Amino acid sequence: MTLIKSISGIRGTIGGTPGNNLTPIDAVKFAAAYGTWLKNDRSKDTYRVVVGRDARISGSMIQELVMNTLIGLGINVIDLGLSTTPTVEIAVPMEHADGGIILTASHNPKQWNALKLLNHKGEFLNGANGEKILKIAESEAMTFAEVDDLGKITKNDAYIDLHIDEVLDLELVDVDAIKAAKFKVVVDGVNSTGGIAIPRLLDRLDVIPVELYCEPNGEFPHNPEPLKEHLGDICELVVKEDADFGIVVDPDVDRLAFIDETGEMFGEEYTLVACADYVLSEKRGNTVSNLSSSRALRDITRKHGGEYFASAVGEVNVVQKMKDEQAVIGGEGNGGIIYPDSHYGRDSLVGTALFLSHLAKGNMTVSQLKASYPAYFMSKQKIQLTPELDVDALLEAMAKKYANEDISTIDGVKIDFENHWVHLRKSNTEPIIRIYTEAGSQIDADNAANDMIAQIREVAGI
Repeated sequence: MTLIKSISGIRGTIGGTPGNNLTPIDAVKFAAAYGTWLKNDRSKDTYRVVVGRDARISGSMIQELVMNTLIGLGINVIDLGLSTTPTVEIAVPMEHADGGIILTASHNPKQWNALKLLNHKGEFLNGANGEKILKIAESEAMTFAEVDDLGKITKNDAYIDLHIDEVLDLELVDVDAIKAAKFKVVVDGVNSTGGIAIPRLLDRLDVIPVELYCEPNGEFPHNPEPLKEHLGDICELVVKEDADFGIVVDPDVDRLAFIDETGEMFGEEYTLVACADYVLSEKRGNTVSNLSSSRALRDITRKHGGEYFASAVGEVNVVQKMKDEQAVIGGEGNGGIIYPDSHYGRDSLVGTALFLSHLAKGNMTVSQLKASYPAYFMSKQKIQLTPELDVDALLEAMAKKYANEDISTIDGVKIDFENHWVHLRKSNTEPIIRIYTEAGSQIDADNAANDMIAQIREVAGI
């Protein structure tokens, strides 16, 4: 069992003991630390925080604990109930709120949950503010409101529809072209809130949705990370239903993957590539993704006359780099689309609408679209951490070993070889080292990853 405290929030497994797992005590403690930081940071007479959750089994319990802690601090709460991460992000500025909390462990299995923390812009907190919250939690320097000053909870279940309205109003979402195409699409909502939001979006676009695992009961029917090895059911159903393609989202709907009309993975790395290709064809500009994302985005960006930039892994880092470089689109290779014309957050609803617009206006199949892009293949592997393993020393040793190559150390160690790259980094959300590689064939990518894992084990003596 695990509890991970980081600048991006608190994530852990349900049950167990305080300080070692995400127990009710830990949920209250960190909600109180966030609320205390918010009051210190904003210095106002009244405060409002938007709270929403995915459909995982522990969500209702954790949300009630968090919301009642906030009202105990004298903070008013807008309760979105079942929602998505991007929906909460959009709701914060629309409500003129001071911040937001999303109760979701994203792609982690059902025993996990987390508090994801937002600022008044509906964006994830930066490192400095995250550190302040961790210090407040550690010191327990919190003062709660007296009885006449307690906050209030207001329920609002309209925001998924308001989110969809906002998506359909985007200039590059061609509603008429999508409606005319008469698409039929299978949706795997992994029995979470994507099963509410994505079919509702498709209905508004006259797309016929075939629902698979769209009951938001939190009983994940497969590993909720949208990777090929977990998606056999939707791949079969796309072919059986003679659908145009399939859509897969993770439990909080900020990661997006597609299945082509033949039942093959489009590739989560190519979600961002395809959406960027469409946006750049309509609007010249720069792009950003993190160091672990495919070279294909760089190639597509240059084809359209823009410049590509890489950031450290983590949504807040991608967003900051996008702002610095005035990127017109960006995101992460795990299927996260960040489109500033909407908001600075990964958003599968926006990604779905842009992808549908691209297909409709290009009059092509999903497999034809994939064939038009540079062919890169990735291997994503990991090594479980043990308490005695000095990860920083290990990464430093690997950087020294390849000092003559093109190396980046802004986030772990990325080694760019001529025909492939390798990225080694400690995960922010799990007790693992991630080993990502990319090459011109799957065999080469897998071999590069296996070779690097063997070298790491040799250096670490494990």
